[in-house]
Amino acid sequence: MRRLPSSVTLKIDLLFEGVRYTPALSAAMDHAFRNHYPYRFAEGEEDPTGTGQAAIPFLLQLADGTLIRIMGRKESPYHVVQVGAGYELRHDRGDAWPITFAPRHDWVLGTCTDGQPMSQIGLELLGDLLVVNLAPGCQFFTLPKRDGRPQRCAFCLYGRPDARSAALGQDMDSPLLPEWSLRRMQEGINAAVAEGRVRHVYLVAGCLADPEQEAQRYLQLARAVREGCPDVPYLSCGSGALPESALRTLHAEQLVDGVCFNLEVHGEDLFRLVCPGKATHYGYDFWIRSLEQAVGLWGMGNVYSAMVAGIELEPQIVELELEPAVERALAGAEDLVGRGILPIYSLYLPLYGKDHYRTLLALREYFGRVSLGYQEIRQAHGLTFNPAFMCRGCSYMQVECDLDDPPQTSVPSISAPADRS
Repeated sequence: MRRLPSSVTLKIDLLFEGVRYTPALSAAMDHAFRNHYPYRFAEGEEDPTGTGQAAIPFLLQLADGTLIRIMGRKESPYHVVQVGAGYELRHDRGDAWPITFAPRHDWVLGTCTDGQPMSQIGLELLGDLLVVNLAPGCQFFTLPKRDGRPQRCAFCLYGRPDARSAALGQDMDSPLLPEWSLRRMQEGINAAVAEGRVRHVYLVAGCLADPEQEAQRYLQLARAVREGCPDVPYLSCGSGALPESALRTLHAEQLVDGVCFNLEVHGEDLFRLVCPGKATHYGYDFWIRSLEQAVGLWGMGNVYSAMVAGIELEPQIVELELEPAVERALAGAEDLVGRGILPIYSLYLPLYGKDHYRTLLALREYFGRVSLGYQEIRQAHGLTFNPAFMCRGCSYMQVECDLDDPPQTSVPSISAPADRS
């Protein structure tokens, strides 16, 4: 029976188990990229800050280059210690792994020519992937309910319009962004690229209910990048599914190098249930057709779709059992890969709900089995992830690139003497 490589197994374990607080984890903030979510001390847990929370790094990296998101969790058997000038990740059973943390970015500390801090212009560097999101608010949050149900995607907590959207100049009823926001974006991209860590740039935004308006937004964004950022590397369009005319324009003007239209789930029935707004205003068949048309333009290896891996197991939303959920995911992967579309399985982590622990156990097995099965499907079709689009240096909650581009050396644990902490 095939097994996942040791570094991938450790990665999946950390994604579920998290890392508990230690002074070393906090000390790493002297040079590490800050986590979006601070460590929140649990009741009864020693809190050296006295505030109930502490800033911690966002990403750690194993010695073989495997990149992993850090989630703070008191009950975790993993913790970080300082060893000389470096750090080790340790398990309570005694295993240890040398690690580094994704560094803080100097460009984020700069300002645009109009005085706006570059940390507040809608750009974020995740590993070596620069994400450009000038319009984070999703229109599906604002639309009236249909049949008593919200139209936003059932798993989404990010796209609710708030102060971020207004600060970036986003008008929820307009597809276009103000020129000042685009100029800031250009300055930020150029500063980030000049720092030398960016290998990929990804355009993303909250979805618009009208595909034609969605196209207007991404044509504006892509043109602004091409006009103002001459050194940008591989540029991908992370929009909703676009009409064929917009795809042809994006391709003819050489505005983007690839696309990623996030279908989220496999099958029209789940699409209606999990993504009701997309199902109503776009439709599952339209989404598939748009992805297929993109393959005809950009070719295999340049067309992707992020999938919410494990949403089928969520008791609050779908509640499939493990076996049918795995079968559905692998059948869906086979179908998309057969069309030249590469799904990306981004791990879904439920935050609460009935049978929460049982769901997590099933989700862990699901993610491991789907990851291995999907690798076999890619191999059978002779397809791998294009490292220009996405690589191990930015896949912090996905494992496809870890499997397609395995490290040259394994990452065995080392013995960690108890007196060295």
